[in-house]
Amino acid sequence: MLTRQLDTTLLDSYSDDIPSFLKKIYAARGVSESQLSLGLNKLLTPNFDQLSQALSLLEQSLVEQKRILIIGDFDCDGATASVVAVKSLRMMGAKYVDFLVPNRFEHGYGLSPEIVKLAIKEKQPDLIITVDNGISSFDGAKLAKENSIQVIITDHHLPSDALPEADAIINPNLKGCGFLSKNLAGVGVCFYLFSALKTHLNKIQYFSSNNIIPPDLRTVLDLVALGTVADVVRLDQNNRILIDQGIKRIQVKQCAPGILALLEIANRPAQTLQASDLGFAVGPRLNAAGRLSDISRGIKCLLTDDINDARRYAQELEAFNQKRKEEQARIQDQAQAIVDEQDVSEGKFALSLFDPSWHEGIVGIVAGKLKEDYHCPVAVFAKSGNFLKGSIRSIPSVHIKDLLDLVDRKNPTLIEKFGGHAMAAGLSIKAENFYTFKREFSDAIKAHLNDQIPTIELLTDGKLEAFDISLTNAEILKTAGPWGQGFEEPIFQGEFEIVDQKVVGEKHLKCRLKLVGDKQVHDAIAFFQAPIESVQAEIAYKLSINIWRGNTSLQLMVEQINSL
Repeated sequence: MLTRQLDTTLLDSYSDDIPSFLKKIYAARGVSESQLSLGLNKLLTPNFDQLSQALSLLEQSLVEQKRILIIGDFDCDGATASVVAVKSLRMMGAKYVDFLVPNRFEHGYGLSPEIVKLAIKEKQPDLIITVDNGISSFDGAKLAKENSIQVIITDHHLPSDALPEADAIINPNLKGCGFLSKNLAGVGVCFYLFSALKTHLNKIQYFSSNNIIPPDLRTVLDLVALGTVADVVRLDQNNRILIDQGIKRIQVKQCAPGILALLEIANRPAQTLQASDLGFAVGPRLNAAGRLSDISRGIKCLLTDDINDARRYAQELEAFNQKRKEEQARIQDQAQAIVDEQDVSEGKFALSLFDPSWHEGIVGIVAGKLKEDYHCPVAVFAKSGNFLKGSIRSIPSVHIKDLLDLVDRKNPTLIEKFGGHAMAAGLSIKAENFYTFKREFSDAIKAHLNDQIPTIELLTDGKLEAFDISLTNAEILKTAGPWGQGFEEPIFQGEFEIVDQKVVGEKHLKCRLKLVGDKQVHDAIAFFQAPIESVQAEIAYKLSINIWRGNTSLQLMVEQINSL
């Protein structure tokens, strides 16, 4: 375990309004007091490159009542972005706005030629707006333009040197884009575009001229929060504002009935919602439909204003999620067997795995699990037509999109197509190129790391004094979030006596712990943990709140146990 380093200058700069317990946590994350404010007035202004072109085009489309088609991605970020776009445009008076989401098995990712052909056949759009995709869709954008369809691309994935042929591209990661936060999720980019459109339309008196009530776009912040959390983007101040404001709306049930229905089915009360509930309970149920079938059911669940319809959709999504869990368990077991059979040296820098029976919608989750277990970048492939489709999950020291750029430049015929960002990417290769890719991928990572085997130590916020291990501090931490990628929930460490322990649910360890030298006994839970033989252990833990039969108490959430 490693302890986070405190920024002592920051530590001394905080006002007395912040508890000293919390000051250390903020200082270890490099956050100034001004960056702790999560009011909407602190959001960055939408100064995106090509924004004026997009606004002019959207204004024209609304005035002339053109047919607008939203094309999203088949994950939670793409689904929420699709709903934000459709709802925003409808509130602004668009009569002909619809959505279309690729089926990953039939159309592939993004604005592909296949999805453009389907759009022309079924929807006859005048304007296509991509959300959470499009920055690598060269062929699809070209086909749309050839068919006299205007194209606005909104995306957050990293662009290559060339850009697709579009009328406007809104992406904070475009070279030269002045938007200060590069960490927006796809739904965040979408929200910003329509917020800017509302401002623009107000200025030209569009709403008053057309007898339209100017929309309150705060009403879609629940969706923005959900998509941002689910996409595991870095939680800078701007993203934390979007999440915090959205969560507050969900807590008072001023949100999409679909979110409430999914929380119901996951047995998570809206009133006590935290960001982690969106990430672990709501997001996976939406993603399951996109992984196994078609995310459009998830979009319909979030779009409907009828709670009964939302509950029916939520039941369908829950069925998909159960199937996803079963398939994931099967693939994980088989992937682990392959890893166990490999030469130890093979997995030091990277793992690349493939089996023809694996499901292309599930391999990304399996890659993420193996990455956590082996602390190295992992690529897991499934068969998709004549090709292999792979999902890669990476570690902080390897920017995986940049690394794939290097592999591609060195081997121009190896990778058919790829895209992604620092921690995750997707790619397609020919089946016969799997072992070549495996070698080149591992070699590139080995060179990038200078032959130093990647290791990930658990980062903690150090030791707590006995009096700081309290329900009060657990409640302070709950309100100090939202926590997530880049603004990690605090983990503490200490030496504890194990007073007693028992296995619950067949695989989890429930125990009572006493800090060495203290008399206070604390309830604790360690998920997927076998009983400990020693009486004392160094334990990494989170302060959590346990609510049981109306009683609220402190519970230590154990992250790691090392016997002493």
